[in-house]
Amino acid sequence: MSMPEHILGHTFIRRELLDTALTHSSWANENGAEQHNERLEFLGDAVLELCVSHELFRRFPTAREGSLTKMRSRLVSAPSLAGQARKIGLDTLLKLGKGEEGQGGRKRDTVLSDALEAVLAAVYADGGFAAAQAAVRELFADMWPEAEAAEKIASKDCKTRLQEIVQQRFGQTPVYVRRNSHGPEHARIFEVVLRLPDGKEIVAEGSSCKKAEQNAAQRALEDLRAQKG
Repeated sequence: MSMPEHILGHTFIRRELLDTALTHSSWANENGAEQHNERLEFLGDAVLELCVSHELFRRFPTAREGSLTKMRSRLVSAPSLAGQARKIGLDTLLKLGKGEEGQGGRKRDTVLSDALEAVLAAVYADGGFAAAQAAVRELFADMWPEAEAAEKIASKDCKTRLQEIVQQRFGQTPVYVRRNSHGPEHARIFEVVLRLPDGKEIVAEGSSCKKAEQNAAQRALEDLRAQKG
C-alpha cells in the first residue's frame, strides 16, 4: 500500500482507512469482513467533485459555469478515473473476491474508478480537505486543461447552450450563415450571421467560420441574459 501513499502525497495516520478503501465488497463477502469500500466511495464521489471544482475555479478565473462543468465532467468520468487508478497501481492493490476476479473485475473501469474515489475519501477522512485537494491536484497533474483548451470548451458550450435555449423557447434551432471574409490569406477574417427564429440577426467575426459562429452565439446569449434581467 505504500505506492498510493507516495503518489498521493499523503501519509496515513489511520492506515485502516486506506485498507478499507482498497477492499471490494466481493472480497469482504467471501472473507466475512465487515468493512469494504462502498461507503468511502459514496463520500469520495463528493470529495472528488468538490476538489476538482475548486481547482478548475482557481485555474480558470474567467471561465463560465458551463465550461467549468464540461471540464469537470471529462476529468471525473469513469474512464478518466480508471486510467488514473491504473497509473498509480490501484488495479494491482485492490482486494477482490474470487468471483469478481474471475469475471475481470480488476480490469473494469467502474470497479477501478470506484476504488479511486474511495481512496480519495480515505485521504479526506484522514487528513481533511487540504490533503484531499493536494492529492487530487497531483493525481490529475498531467490532465488539467490548458487555457486554450478551456477557451475552446467555453466557446463550444456557448453554441450548445444557445441551441438548448432557442429550442426550448421557439421550438427551432439557430441558423448560422457565412456572409463574407476579408484580409490576407494568412490572416483571414470570416463574418457569420446568426439568425434566430424571432427574426433577430447577429453578425460576428472570427479567424475561422467556427470561431465566428461561437462569437455570435456568445453575443446572443448575452442579449438573452440582458432581456431576462
